Amino acid sequence: MDIRYPALLKREETRFLVKFIDLSDTFTEGATEDEALFNAAEVLSAMLDWRLDNVQTVSPPSANVPDAHYIAPDAKTQAALLVRLARGERSLADLARALETSWLAAKRLEDTRHWSSLKQLEKTATALGYKLVLSFESL
Repeated sequence: MDIRYPALLKREETRFLVKFIDLSDTFTEGATEDEALFNAAEVLSAMLDWRLDNVQTVSPPSANVPDAHYIAPDAKTQAALLVRLARGERSLADLARALETSWLAAKRLEDTRHWSSLKQLEKTATALGYKLVLSFESL
């Protein structure tokens, strides 16, 4: 599952505007294209964090959007969102039982203020029928 959301970049007179396709309430701007895309990653992380904290629906990102820039949130937000999306309709209690841990420990996996270890993420992915894959990508 790739957690990069498509965003459209539009030049307005002296600014670059960024609007996310899948998140109508998530947008930003910058004086340069690089600044606008940097700000986009920050606002995406903040909005996804807010949605996860407030148990709002978060849809997976759309693929193959023409002319879109694909923006990734920060690593903690990606990890929390991957767990939420992979869990699907399963309850946190079901996940906790599968991991042989407490409900609170399972809930922390979806908390962007908590750094889940790779070991925890790998165990969670396996319990949910997935494989954890890491990658470095150029900036």
